[in-house]
Amino acid sequence: MFTGIVEETGVIEKITPTKNSIALTVRANVCGRGLKLGASVAVNGCCLTTVKISARGKSKLIQFDLLQESWQRTNFQFAQVGSLVNLERSLRANGELGGHFVTGHVDGLGKIICWERAGKDHVLDIAAPPDVLRYVVHKGSITVDGISLTVAVVQKKSFRIWIIPHTFAVTALRKRKVGDAVNLEADLLGKYVEKFLAARTAK
Repeated sequence: MFTGIVEETGVIEKITPTKNSIALTVRANVCGRGLKLGASVAVNGCCLTTVKISARGKSKLIQFDLLQESWQRTNFQFAQVGSLVNLERSLRANGELGGHFVTGHVDGLGKIICWERAGKDHVLDIAAPPDVLRYVVHKGSITVDGISLTVAVVQKKSFRIWIIPHTFAVTALRKRKVGDAVNLEADLLGKYVEKFLAARTAK
């Protein structure tokens, strides 16, 4: 479980296809501290398991193994060596919940259709698939590339969020552009509400 509060941006060091998976190696500073094998890390909002840790100066190289399904369902398929990724370690039981509950299970890919400055802030419009957009509500929460964000406007095929200067500066959004794919995870509460209501209606 995560909160959608990005701890740092890591850098993809290596992408290595193997027989059964794709090995993704990320260079990190903050998230490498105290990290153990088997620990979960949200990388662009996708929950991945740490399989190897090595030192690189003051940084750590963290390796994850992705199945083809995870690769194809996320924007890792468009990643390159040198790309920035948002990183967050899993939430401790006594940790601070600064964003909202994020599972790290990506629901689908969105596409940036507007990304422009508005005063000191930025406006971000994202086209989303219907099975994700159904859970997007005005002033509700959504996870974009692992970032907990508040929905400002819901449109027929997209939604809008405002990005404050701090979020722009500390996340990989600063490297995004129109046309880029982003990982989306809808609010978990909406999914549960829909499930409960469907079960009651079926009776």
